[in-house]
Amino acid sequence: MNQNSKPTNSLSATKRALLALQEMQAKLDASESAKTEPIAIVGLGCRFPGGANDPESFWELLSNGVDAIRDIPSDRWDIDQIYDSDPNSSGKMYVRKGGFIDQVDQFDPQFFGISPREAVSMDPQQRLLLEVSWEALEHAGQPLDKLMGSKTGVFVGVMNLDYFQRATEPQVVDAHTATGNAFSVTSGRLSYILGLQGPSVAIDTACSSSLVGVHLACQSLRLKECNLALAAGVNLILSPEVMINECRAKMLAPDGRCKTFDEAANGFARGEGCGVVVLKRLSDAIANGDNILAVIRGSAVNQDGRSGGLTVPNGPAQQAVIRAALANGKVEPGEVSYIEAHGTGTSLGDPIELRALGAVLGKGRTPDQKLMVGSVKTNMGHLESAAGMAGLIKLVLSLQHQQIPPHLHLNNPNPYIPWAELPIEIPTEVTPWHWDHGSRIAGLSSFGFSGTNAHIVVEEAPVSEPQQVEVERPQHLLTLSAKSEDALQALASRFEDYLKAHPQPNLGDICFTANTGRNTFTHRLAVVAQSGQELSEQLAAFRTGVETAGVFTGDLEDKQRPKIAFMFTGQGSQSVGMARELYETQPTFRQALDRCDAILRPYLEQPLLSVLYPAEGETSPLDQTAYTQPALFALEYALYELWRSWGIQPDGVIGHSVGEYVAACVAGVYDLEDGLKLIAERARLMQALPPGGEMAAVLAPEAEVTAAIAPYADQVAIASINGPENIVISGVASGVQAVVTELEAKGVDVRPLKVSHA
Repeated sequence: MNQNSKPTNSLSATKRALLALQEMQAKLDASESAKTEPIAIVGLGCRFPGGANDPESFWELLSNGVDAIRDIPSDRWDIDQIYDSDPNSSGKMYVRKGGFIDQVDQFDPQFFGISPREAVSMDPQQRLLLEVSWEALEHAGQPLDKLMGSKTGVFVGVMNLDYFQRATEPQVVDAHTATGNAFSVTSGRLSYILGLQGPSVAIDTACSSSLVGVHLACQSLRLKECNLALAAGVNLILSPEVMINECRAKMLAPDGRCKTFDEAANGFARGEGCGVVVLKRLSDAIANGDNILAVIRGSAVNQDGRSGGLTVPNGPAQQAVIRAALANGKVEPGEVSYIEAHGTGTSLGDPIELRALGAVLGKGRTPDQKLMVGSVKTNMGHLESAAGMAGLIKLVLSLQHQQIPPHLHLNNPNPYIPWAELPIEIPTEVTPWHWDHGSRIAGLSSFGFSGTNAHIVVEEAPVSEPQQVEVERPQHLLTLSAKSEDALQALASRFEDYLKAHPQPNLGDICFTANTGRNTFTHRLAVVAQSGQELSEQLAAFRTGVETAGVFTGDLEDKQRPKIAFMFTGQGSQSVGMARELYETQPTFRQALDRCDAILRPYLEQPLLSVLYPAEGETSPLDQTAYTQPALFALEYALYELWRSWGIQPDGVIGHSVGEYVAACVAGVYDLEDGLKLIAERARLMQALPPGGEMAAVLAPEAEVTAAIAPYADQVAIASINGPENIVISGVASGVQAVVTELEAKGVDVRPLKVSHA
C-alpha cells in the first residue's frame, strides 16, 4: 500500500460498497473472459494419404492439388473377391479405391515401453495415435519427459472397430484384447504412456468425432481442468464390412472420389489417417514463448434432432451451430473469409451445407468479400473420425502460408446449389488469401451421420515481433538423439534436408528447439557449426561416416543422468580481459556480471568492469588483492548462471580459496549481495597487510617441498596442500624466489601465482 492510499475501513459505507461492487464486477468480467479465451494451436502432427506424413509434406500435397486416392491396398483384403460394379449385389462392394496410408502394420512397441506380445493385440489405431501424438508434441517443442504428471488433457475422436472384429475371433483372444481395442483405452493408453493426468476422453460422434474433441479440449482448457491438451482423430480401414454396408446404403462414390459441390457428386470416398493438434490457452502460449500456429476463437456443438431422417443433414441445425461458434468467439459473420466445409460430395448434403453457410455468413458481403469455401475431402476422401483433424490442419497451414489450396474435382457446379444467390467462391487453383477487412478468420465444419454437428472458428496467429538477438553467437551447438543408430541417422538426414531446403535458417532457433524441445535418448550426436551450410555439411558427413571436426557421437550405456559437480577456482587464475568474449556474446553471463558490478560499486574504488576490461592504453589493478578476489567471485558466479541457463545443474559444488565463497553462495548459504560484500571486505583486509609477499604452486610431494623450504623456514611456509603433488608455498618474496629457483633447477614444475599479498 502506498502513502497516498487509504485503508478501506476509513472509507464511508457507501464507498466501501461501491468498491466491493467494482471488485465483484472485475471478478465476473474475468470469469466471463476465461470462458471465451482464445486457444492457441502450438503443435501439429499428421499421417494422411498421399505420403503426407508431416505438416510440410501435407502442405506440399495440398498446394500442388494432389489427388491421393488410390486402389485399396492388397494387404487389407482381396478386393477382386469382394468387388462387383452392381450396387445391388449382396455381400459385395462397388468401390475399388479410397484414401489410404502405408505401413499401418508397422510399429516399434518397445519405443513406448510396450511388449511385442501386447502390441499384436493392440488396434493399429492406438499404435498410430501414439506415434503421431509424440511427433505433434515434438513439433510443439514440448519435451515429453517434462509432461510426466502434468495436467495435460487427451481428447481423441475414434469410431471404427475393424481390428476388434479380427482380434475377437475366439482362437486369438488373449489377455490384452480388451485393452487393445476399447475406445476408452485409445485415449487412456496415450495418457498412461506419457504420464498425463488431465482429462482423457475418447469421442465417437462418427464423422464429427475429432472436431467435437477439439471443442471439448478448448472447454477443458478454459475451465483450467488442463494446461495443455492433445486433440486428435484417428481412423483406419482394415476390413471390408463397413465398406460393404455403406455400398448397400449407396453412400459411397463408385469412382472412390469426393466430387464436392459438383453436379457429378454421387457419394463420398472413404479415407484413413491420423491428425493431432497441441493446444494451450493463448495467454499461456504467449507467456511461454511458444510458436503459435493459429488461434481457435470459438467452437460449438449441437444435434440435428428430428430431421428428415436419422442420417439426413439438418440445415437449420447447421446454421445454429455456426452462429453459436461465432458467438463463442465474439466474431461477426462478415469477418470470416474462408470455410473448410464438411463437403462429403453427396447430392443431398452439399446443397444443404452451402445454403446454411450462405444464410449465416453471406449477408451484406460486397463483391470483394466473397466467402471462399473448399474441402480437403476432394484430395484424400472422407477420413471419418479423423476428418475434422484433416480439415483443421489444412486450415492452420493455409493461414500460415496465406494461401488457399485448390478444391479438386469441380468441373460443373451442382445445379441444386443456388450459386447466384450465394456470395461464395470455390477456389480451384492455389489462391492468395488476401483479406483487407481485419485478420484472416476461417470456419471449419464437421457433421456426423449420427446428427452431431461441430463448428470451430480459427484465426491466424497474432503477429509477434521476433526477439532481436543482442549479439549473435559465433557458433551453435545442435544435439540430436534417438533410441537406435538407424533412427539417429534418419533424424540427422531430416535436419540435413531441412537445411538444404532453407539455405538461410535461423540457426540459433533451430538449435535451441532441437536441444530443449525433444527427449534425449541413448544414441547421441552433437554438432558445432557456424552456419546452416556448415551444419548441413557436417550432418552429411555423419550420415556417410566421414570423420569431421565439430561432430561428436556416442552411445550412452548408463541411462542414469551422471552426477555433476561445479568446482570454483581460487586466487591466481585471474587475467585482464578474462571471459570478454562471453561478456560480449552471452546475455545471461553479461547480465550476471553487470549485476555483480552494480553490487560492488560501494565497496571498490574502481568499478569492476573497468578492472576486468580496461580501455585501450589503460592499466588494470586486477592483480591487486583488493580487486582480484571480488573479480574472481563475480566471474565465477556469472559462469555458474550461464551454465544454469543452458540446463546444466550441479549436484554438488566445491571451491578452493576464493572459490569456496562462490560455492557457498550458489549453494544457498548466503545471497549474492552478502557474498560479494564478504569477499570485498576480505580482499580489503588482505590488501592492507604489508606488501612484498609471493606465492607459488609446486607440483611435487609434500616431503620434497618441506625439505626445500627448510633453509628458509623464517621466510617461507606451506600455505595449502591441494593434492599429493600440488603444494602452495607462501612467504617473503626473496625467500619464495630462492625456493623456486632451487626446485626448478631440480626439474620440478613450479608456477608462480599472481598475488599482491601472501
